[in-house]
Amino acid sequence: MCPSERNLGRPAKTKSSSTEFRSAFEVLDVDRDGKISREDLRIFYSGFCSGSSGFDDDEMIGTMISLADSNSNGFVEYEEFERVLGLSRNKASGFGVMEDVFKVMDKDGDGRLSHEDLKSYMKWAGFSASDEDIKAMIRLGGGDENGVSFDGLLKILALDFGT
Repeated sequence: MCPSERNLGRPAKTKSSSTEFRSAFEVLDVDRDGKISREDLRIFYSGFCSGSSGFDDDEMIGTMISLADSNSNGFVEYEEFERVLGLSRNKASGFGVMEDVFKVMDKDGDGRLSHEDLKSYMKWAGFSASDEDIKAMIRLGGGDENGVSFDGLLKILALDFGT
């Protein structure tokens, strides 16, 4: 549900007993097949990377998949994703995958997701979100007229680790 209580219409296809990281997983599972593939990551990143060639760094994508793919099937299922994020939240270095997601969404690189950054992502991801929905998301994340920080994005995605 969006902060305005409107359903964005993209239910998850997979079930898990834990939902702590479900929202973040759904952001990266572009084709909504219940697993993150190389193509999901390529599409996700290409939606935010400028340039006519788009994003097509196979080596980086392969590394991201292999780091999380504990059963070596070439995909990252929710449980593997949850394990990786669970480990990264306990590291002093930060949040790993979610930091990358934030950087991709932050088109101008100012360290904040502006109204336009969020609106652009929502449109690209196929979510119907009004200006009021975006404003509500920013408020939910503790943001202001300049947007929301990385910690705010975690709050929006219900991934607030008490940071």
